[in-house]
Amino acid sequence: MIHEFNYADERFADLQMLRYRLNGFESLTLQQKKLVYYLAKATLYGRDIIFDQFGRYNLRVRRTLEVIYTDMSIDHSTPDFAALEIYLKRVWFSNGIYHHYGCHKLMPDFTEHYLKESMRQVDAKRLPLDDGQTVDELFEELRPILFDPTVFPKRVNKADGEDLLLTSACNFYEGVSQLEAEAFYARQKEAFAHESEPPSFGLNSTLVKQDGALRELVWSANGRYGKAIQHIIFWLKKAMEVSENEGQKRVVSSLVDYYETGDLHRFNDYCKQWVTCLDGKVDFINGFIEVYGDPLGLKGSWEGLVEYVDEEATRRTRLISENAQWFEDHSPVDPRFRKPVVKGVSAKVICAAMLGGDEYPSTAIGINLPNADWIRAEFGSKSITISNITDAYDKAARGNGFREEFVIDQPTIQLIDRYADQLDNLHTDLHECLGHGSGQLLPGTDPDALKSYGNTIEEARADLFGLYYVADDKMVELGLTPDSHAYEAQYYTYMMNGLLTQLVRIEPGRQIEEAHMRNRSLIAHWCLEHAEGAMKLVVREGKTYLEIADYPALRQLVAKLLAEIQRIKSEGDYEAARQLVERYAICVDATLHQEILARYKKLNLAPYKGFINPMLLPVYDDSGEIADVIPYYGESYSQQMLRYSSEYATLI
Repeated sequence: MIHEFNYADERFADLQMLRYRLNGFESLTLQQKKLVYYLAKATLYGRDIIFDQFGRYNLRVRRTLEVIYTDMSIDHSTPDFAALEIYLKRVWFSNGIYHHYGCHKLMPDFTEHYLKESMRQVDAKRLPLDDGQTVDELFEELRPILFDPTVFPKRVNKADGEDLLLTSACNFYEGVSQLEAEAFYARQKEAFAHESEPPSFGLNSTLVKQDGALRELVWSANGRYGKAIQHIIFWLKKAMEVSENEGQKRVVSSLVDYYETGDLHRFNDYCKQWVTCLDGKVDFINGFIEVYGDPLGLKGSWEGLVEYVDEEATRRTRLISENAQWFEDHSPVDPRFRKPVVKGVSAKVICAAMLGGDEYPSTAIGINLPNADWIRAEFGSKSITISNITDAYDKAARGNGFREEFVIDQPTIQLIDRYADQLDNLHTDLHECLGHGSGQLLPGTDPDALKSYGNTIEEARADLFGLYYVADDKMVELGLTPDSHAYEAQYYTYMMNGLLTQLVRIEPGRQIEEAHMRNRSLIAHWCLEHAEGAMKLVVREGKTYLEIADYPALRQLVAKLLAEIQRIKSEGDYEAARQLVERYAICVDATLHQEILARYKKLNLAPYKGFINPMLLPVYDDSGEIADVIPYYGESYSQQMLRYSSEYATLI
């Protein structure tokens, strides 16, 4: 009997765990399956790195809680134990003690006394004790970290006017102020100003102050995080042995070289190799990549993703990338900011085979890399949309009552039901494939000029590009949308999300922190303020809804804002970026927020979703060689997290 795949799994706190299928994995060749398996091992060995990057106490907290959670001498029937279990699951999900989206500290519901007595009860040898440290001393070390809301309250602080480093708990800087760090990297940029291929300064290091001087502790095989990186290198070398082609082998070899040296010029070499290697069904992301976790937008959080091509779905992204120059030429931005020649834009729809680091358990649905503007200009970029992740989201959301509660009327619900899934995927494709890869900086513009506002502005730029073109007749001409009204579903759901429904992810009394949420809020609130009747918020029977009366006029607003956002990016206009973000992206109307939370609560839904990885089980023949690799979907969330903490522990 064939059982229906269960996409939705357990729920706790504000989270629901989902599963994703490896669609078509059985059709891969044995060589490709082995390649996926080895790359997956390299992906999972980065887990401890991301925990440490997100807070210097995260690994010690995780180990302590896991020891209590798994100790059979502890009474598992008490309310305190139940609270500890939920808190530990949240720590696993967030890769530390800070909310994965809001960045605020997660506060336990178990007591200090319970933690202390539990630590005394378990086998002390299993606890993460420093040399000579007692159990009570470890408790006193962790107590304020866990229970005092004023101690390291936020992982990433972006509040205007504050020292963003001294007020952020992320573990990228030690004893360094914001002004000191900015001056340090400004000097590096000046020293390398003559280079046509500048490194991504600060991407793979911890900046520390020692004896009054600043120095970088580089993340490499022989430096910081070396134990984890050495394991990653081992499995990357195994992957080289089964690479699909010579180009792919050179990519992996280049990454290994970078990991072994920590040289950011070698990282440039790797990026150029990776972005121009388009052959083969299997690909991967592995390394210190995205900079959202650093308030200065410099340090790369470790992430991993193993993928293989979804051939059928890739047809639409291929059409988009083949027409990249047309989209660039017809963009509503100032011609000075357009690329005269678009190079190397490639786009694929892929199936994720393993998620790791900053892509796990919560993951993106689309990715565009590399991030360096000069590499995008000279060598292009790779864009992916992750089909089995979006499919899992869609399957888990069917019939949950969300649209009926928040969409203004039945005709609009029908519009969304008909087009939304298709248009969501198309917008993601346009965002990743063309949005991030579009436009150019003016000569002499520092790519980091927008500082803490850079991530929000960049995400807004890519979203606006996608919104503008999803409504274009070119989409119908290419067969990517069925008719000229389909885009209205995307416009409605996007604006509704930015104005109303993404508020379900914000706790009462808090503001918007995460860059993607800020971006959506910025676009929606700016358009609302300038709409002049094209769209507005209305109240019906005590409930607030979005009403859109003129979709073409709304598109013109999108074009106008895109032009300004691109100008800000191209010119490095920090003050204009600051004013836009501070005015439109951050603040939450408390009364509206309370209403949205109350309406959402009645639906009994979790606002955040994450994923349980499949297990990739190698099957060995009589000679000990891998004869097959089989995905297994039966591992529970707790089982997976405890196994990862045991099997892939390298830094504690």
